[in-house]
Amino acid sequence: MLSVVLITGISGSGKSVALRLLEDTGYTCIDNLPVRFLSEFIASTRGDDSPRRVAVAIDVRSPGELAELPDVITALRAMGTSLRVLFLDADTGTLVQRYSESRRRHPLTDRAARGGGNPSLVDCIALEREMLAPLREQAHVIDTSALTPGQLRAWIRDLIQADRAPLVLTFESFAYKRGVPNSADLVFDVRCLPNPYYDSTLRPLTGRDEPVAAWLAGFDEVGRMIEDIASFIRRWLPEYTKDTRNYLTVAVGCTGGQHRSVYVVEQLARLFADHEPLLVRHRTQLPDDAPHA
Repeated sequence: MLSVVLITGISGSGKSVALRLLEDTGYTCIDNLPVRFLSEFIASTRGDDSPRRVAVAIDVRSPGELAELPDVITALRAMGTSLRVLFLDADTGTLVQRYSESRRRHPLTDRAARGGGNPSLVDCIALEREMLAPLREQAHVIDTSALTPGQLRAWIRDLIQADRAPLVLTFESFAYKRGVPNSADLVFDVRCLPNPYYDSTLRPLTGRDEPVAAWLAGFDEVGRMIEDIASFIRRWLPEYTKDTRNYLTVAVGCTGGQHRSVYVVEQLARLFADHEPLLVRHRTQLPDDAPHA
């Protein structure tokens, strides 16, 4: 069966990294495909000798009416096409920093200037968000803010390997000091729990290390928090599944994203180990995280 991945999202969010990863894993990739050619291209790949896995990047650079793309996606899915849409995003501050480092020009600069004046980079990003808002609603969103290219490649790799079931359940830890990830569907705040950071022997460790895990497990409120979150998910997971969504991201946050949120995510993953597929992500790159080539 033909499998199609559509990569889209905000300029500067890492779409080229994602597309190269898919190419490296055996996908036939096309960048900047005009919207009007998407259906025709997919139809042309249904022959016996055609590739079985295809990835296409379409965003504001693509010619044609981008506003038509949500309807095209809906029509292709109604025809039985296995089409997964990944929407990459990042907060505006991160995007501005990336443009500053790359010294590249935003693709909407000329369009934003048609009304007169000299639009700023922030103006162009705001216009792009407005143009892509309907498409975002049909996609699995990945917030790449503060992610390294290696982390993003690992996340995409895990997702395409797991993306074969009705609902991919993801548990993700994050640091509130860096902001709530905009890709989260459910957010739980565990900053009220005892903090290992104030123990000098535990401070350099993470929630995946046994001393920190044992320390947190010694507090009744930690166990109650984990069970309350798990009970909520057990109660509502069937409803999310019936909503025909393909992804559910449960984000758990603490101050630094290193101890409490990591521990809670790891424990939740154990409680839901029978769910297939299940992904575990930590937005803070932990010391023992191996980089992905």
